[in-house]
Amino acid sequence: MPKLFYTGPSLETLHEQYAKRHRIDTAAPVTSASEIRVEAPAERVWQVLSDLAGWAGIRPGYRLLKLDQGVAVDARFAWAIGRNRIHSRFAVVDPARELTWTGVSMGVKAVDRNILTPTGDGATLYRLEESMAAPLIPLFFGEARLRAQHEQFLSAVKQAAERPA
Repeated sequence: MPKLFYTGPSLETLHEQYAKRHRIDTAAPVTSASEIRVEAPAERVWQVLSDLAGWAGIRPGYRLLKLDQGVAVDARFAWAIGRNRIHSRFAVVDPARELTWTGVSMGVKAVDRNILTPTGDGATLYRLEESMAAPLIPLFFGEARLRAQHEQFLSAVKQAAERPA
């Protein structure tokens, strides 16, 4: 069980060498990737995704706690899922293409990538990838739980983006 005690690279290395280079830590003990087709242009999906304060309105339990410098590379933000507080920093901010950040919560280090790909027929393929690393994390937070959270968030963004303006 070598992954049971995997701590992964430092948060700074994850940020600079992984997230900014458009990748998650594939060696991490918990990883997930899910995607959904959104019947809206990538610009509209981006509006929903990059409105962190609006997450609470589309996904109960999610809330923005602090965002000082806006959605910009290396800007820090704090947010929560339920009672779990997460301290994050944007790594890639490419409007209508990719929003990626690193984060840490209770010693768990994560990379979250949100990739938007126009389909050519006015829709968008929205892919969400994440890696999570910390000793013993597979014992209390596994890939199935992470995938379920992703699929709920993807569906919430889809519903909000497809809603008439």
